Amino acid sequence: MSATDQVLAAAAKIVEDFGNHRTADYFSGFSEDASFIFYTHTERLNSRHDYEILWAKWESDDGFKVHACRSSNQLVQLVGEDAAVFTHLVSSDIEFAGEVSTIEERETIVFARVEQAWVAIHEHLSPNAVG
Repeated sequence: MSATDQVLAAAAKIVEDFGNHRTADYFSGFSEDASFIFYTHTERLNSRHDYEILWAKWESDDGFKVHACRSSNQLVQLVGEDAAVFTHLVSSDIEFAGEVSTIEERETIVFARVEQAWVAIHEHLSPNAVG
């Protein structure tokens, strides 16, 4: 399997786990020192643990639940042999406070090859205003 196909498979697993609210599986796709930038949050998250705390807060305070996630317009850009940038459009059905809505976003995930596996080391989301 090519490096591009391996990155696509790693990204597909993250999207699938997110879309089915499989929290532990979703977070396992990220390195412990991954960073996250979300336009809906004021601060950069500097670790997977920071994101896990925020996720748990969303669940407890806001009734957060992911119902589905769809990825389109995917691109993988390999950077040498051990890094890759994955970009795509993502459409997610998200529940907050009992109300489900569809959120359209653009996402970049940076992957690093660690012991022959591709692991996400950075995620950045922005709104997809163009839709």
